[in-house]
Amino acid sequence: MIVRGAPLSAAFYDREPDRVARELLGAVLSLDDGHGVVSGRIVETEAYLGPHDPASHSAVGRTPRTWHMFGPPGTAYVYFIYGMHWCVNAVTREEGYGSAVLIRALTPLAGLDRMRLRRPKARRDADLCNGPGKLCAALGIDRAFDGASLTGGSALTVCAGEAVPDAQVLVTPRIGISKAVEWPLRFVVRGDAR
Repeated sequence: MIVRGAPLSAAFYDREPDRVARELLGAVLSLDDGHGVVSGRIVETEAYLGPHDPASHSAVGRTPRTWHMFGPPGTAYVYFIYGMHWCVNAVTREEGYGSAVLIRALTPLAGLDRMRLRRPKARRDADLCNGPGKLCAALGIDRAFDGASLTGGSALTVCAGEAVPDAQVLVTPRIGISKAVEWPLRFVVRGDAR
């Protein structure tokens, strides 16, 4: 049984993105979709350090697309990629800086019936949320949540979960990018059944 605690505070996110990315492992991302809560345990993240990080969206400055990436810590930054997938990030550091953590994968916890309806091609429950676009589809996260507070008060929330010991964390270079590919900023729970 996964413990779901209180929403993580803005102070949790007001730190370096690599530290936040590591400590988000084990937390619970949940969305009240109007029919109940759909949620999953965060098992994979990637840190995007800010304007000096060439792989970060903030490297080009604040634009209409990246507006909320520069928001206060604990804000959701949701963007569309490849003309087909939504991705959700948690904004880190101080307002105006432009750093965030991409939530890359979840272990489904609640609302699996609705996740399966939204992701009918997933063959196993482990495949419902095993990628950034997949987890957004499964939970129903789209542009409507861009700029939402993850700290409580919105339908999209990140709550404290069970801490993941360092021995269970694999740190690798980020994937799916073409710049700063060697930077070890991807954090994965080892042995997660995905």
